[in-house]
Amino acid sequence: MCQGTRLRETGSMNGTTHADNDIRKQRPADAIPTHWTERYLPDRLLPYARLMRLERPIGWQLLVLPGLWSIALAGLQGASASTLLWLAALFTIGAVIMRGAGCVYNDIVDRDIDARVERTRNRPIPAGQVSVTAAWRFLILLLGLGLGILLLLNPPARILGAASLLLVAIYPFMKRFTYWPQLFLGLAFNWPALLGWVAVRGTLDLPAVFLYLGGVFWTLAYDTIYAHQDRADDLIAGVKSTALKLGRHTKPWLAVFFTLTILSVGLGGWLAGAGSPFVTALGIAAGHAVWQIYELDIDDPGNCLHLFRANRDFGLIMLSGAVVELLLRMF
Repeated sequence: MCQGTRLRETGSMNGTTHADNDIRKQRPADAIPTHWTERYLPDRLLPYARLMRLERPIGWQLLVLPGLWSIALAGLQGASASTLLWLAALFTIGAVIMRGAGCVYNDIVDRDIDARVERTRNRPIPAGQVSVTAAWRFLILLLGLGLGILLLLNPPARILGAASLLLVAIYPFMKRFTYWPQLFLGLAFNWPALLGWVAVRGTLDLPAVFLYLGGVFWTLAYDTIYAHQDRADDLIAGVKSTALKLGRHTKPWLAVFFTLTILSVGLGGWLAGAGSPFVTALGIAAGHAVWQIYELDIDDPGNCLHLFRANRDFGLIMLSGAVVELLLRMF
């Protein structure tokens, strides 16, 4: 059961529940209290923002970055600046929406597990702030918005984007059956690397495949770091993760994952025609990865969360290399 008093259903059309303003006190453990959603949204809307993890933007940032790599590198082979900026904007908005939809779906599926895990027991559904029925309605709304974004892309990208829903649907169940749910997260979370290329070029080419593989290895690295926060609770709840599988051998495995990330993304960039600016960025990103591995303390949840969030910078470093390449070609 969740901490505190389970909030009473109000019977309102949106299914949100209230109990003496406890909603603001029952903040999820890793929420950012200074985020604008936590500070300014009314109580009626705040649980839905938390369902989407709006107060934790790192999720949509990690989702959109492989797509932005792909858009920028695909642009090296010819595309107008206005087209690339338009696609970058669509992908960013789409990442916020679809990451939110994924989180809502994950919370519906995992509501009983979340209630038994210290870090997640104050999420809106196990905390009683949002009913399961209301969460399903909200999910349908978000999927409708995501579909609207997808329809603005070219037909091949629409088909490819729709295909990702199968991976999204099965991912929350993987932790029940395999110690490698992070692999399935990577397969779903890095789909924008394929989608971005197709949105620019109209076809799926080999550079995009290597960018996608690099993103999958990157997700294995950063989500293994993230999962070390929950090792004890995951054992109690009976769910699996790479953190439990790799244990004290995590650092050597992270070195493998990050190395494969750099090599795969580098090969994708080379096939796309990228040169020294991109290679330089990859070298800096490799140094960032070494820093992460050196600093990691798998027994310190705060350290794990800090390094997980630092992967936004890792992804931005590689994006900067692709953008510099693109600007040099255009101007």
